[in-house]
Amino acid sequence: MKTHRHRRVMSEINVTPFVDVMLVLLVIFMVTAPLMKQGLDVDLPKAKGKALPAEKRIEVVITKNHHLYLNKTRITLGQLKTKLRAIRRRNPDVFLKADRRVPYGEVVKVMAEIKDAGIEKVGLITEPIVRLR
Repeated sequence: MKTHRHRRVMSEINVTPFVDVMLVLLVIFMVTAPLMKQGLDVDLPKAKGKALPAEKRIEVVITKNHHLYLNKTRITLGQLKTKLRAIRRRNPDVFLKADRRVPYGEVVKVMAEIKDAGIEKVGLITEPIVRLR
């Protein structure tokens, strides 16, 4: 004699694997979020508003060869103040990007020229530190 057991199909969803995956993703995002910061801003106002699009951002770059660029256009230190005075009303924020091999004194000279042009807000662009373990 055979006895038949009636098995029912279980209709409940096991959410434990789903919760495990979500917690792992949460930890990954919490660890990587601080690494996403790209620069160190100096003397920026606290206000609501949208980020400035990259094409409207004024960047002053000092290369390792001590060449000076204003938005990808090579200029001299003497031209910097004149050009910044002309565009300061349209955009009073300037971002300075200097190669780490450039002497500190040269970076200070460029910052002084930016301040003399009437620009009060200067952001320093840096690379994020990546630590591998």
